Amino acid sequence: MASTVLLGITGCIAAYKAAEIVRGLQKAGLRVKVVMTEHATHFVDPLTFRSLTHEPVAVGLFDDPSDPIHHISLADEADAFLIAPCTANVIAKIAHGIADDLLTTTALACTAPLLIAPAMNVHMYEASATQDNLSLLKSRGVAFVDADEGYLACGYTGKGRLAAVDEIIAATLTLLGESRSGNNDNDACSLRDLTGLSVLVTAGPTQEPIDAVRFLSNYSSGKMGYALAGAACARGASVTLVSGPVSLTPPSGVDVVPVQTGMEMLEACQKFFSRADIAVFSAAVADARPAVAFERKLKKGVAEDAAALSEIKLVPNPDILATLAANKDPRQTVVGFAAETDDLLDNARRKLQCKHADVIVANLVGAGKAFGKDTNQATLVSATEEHILPDMSKVQLAHRIFDFVLQIRN
Repeated sequence: MASTVLLGITGCIAAYKAAEIVRGLQKAGLRVKVVMTEHATHFVDPLTFRSLTHEPVAVGLFDDPSDPIHHISLADEADAFLIAPCTANVIAKIAHGIADDLLTTTALACTAPLLIAPAMNVHMYEASATQDNLSLLKSRGVAFVDADEGYLACGYTGKGRLAAVDEIIAATLTLLGESRSGNNDNDACSLRDLTGLSVLVTAGPTQEPIDAVRFLSNYSSGKMGYALAGAACARGASVTLVSGPVSLTPPSGVDVVPVQTGMEMLEACQKFFSRADIAVFSAAVADARPAVAFERKLKKGVAEDAAALSEIKLVPNPDILATLAANKDPRQTVVGFAAETDDLLDNARRKLQCKHADVIVANLVGAGKAFGKDTNQATLVSATEEHILPDMSKVQLAHRIFDFVLQIRN
């Protein structure tokens, strides 16, 4: 049976994004029920969510005569309670145990994991009272998808904007620890089956400087690597995430090592590889880097600089996967990625052997596939098996990869 996410929506201009959240959770195979504050109904009509979920939308404490204790029945149904967007007011109420409407009463009664995605004006977000309330809730184990920075509906610029919908969905799936196949099998993975193991994950692109303002890079968003790190952490592992430059919020509980270049990523991985039981190299490391990185900006109008820009000499970057896997310990399981535009399985099998990996996750890229997307279609290749997976969210795929790794290790 599908897990149930109770989605709480509060009175905020970002309430309209809750419709996208509902759709994303449903695509992941989850059942979604919605509870709204009275103020939220002024931004989006409850009919919108009733149409999307095919479930009654709860608003008032006494709006369902057939269920006189509605906040208890809602709380009991939830496998996770997500509040997105969540205003400063509702955060304050939950932090201090105030239950004066259906949403906050349900929150107080709910024993399922609680995930909050704040959204508010920058000054309200930065206010000491709000920060104290956030800290208090975090100390109690409440999970957060932190607010983004940017232009706000109120006209200000700063932190307080609702996090990206895909980040909220990924955080919800990680909280649930869901591992689903594309044919609607809804068996949840054991949340603690990586307990006691150390996992190293690389993510994102690398940036190889040309001069002070230019660099070579690629289209990698880092979403797959961040999904892998979050999934490993949710399953009980101690996780180190070596990340190239991305615009993603790191999963809670993960140790992040930020790097920029391929050489920096290799150095960081060499530091942590020996202690890793499982190493997953999902980063898209640039194959080459400029032989010379100029410390100043090269100017097109200067003949010497223009010549340097027109003929950039490249040298190979280290192959991090092959370098480290060649010396792996028998207790270690190494996973590499093969992003290909053609001959997918042949290239994956070749990479499995020549790079000394235990598993290759092979996927087609280009033409709008994989890079930057929230979903991915991949084939898992080992020395003895090949599992072709359907298109699924990157969080789901991350759990399928760890399922496959554990099968090999056992």
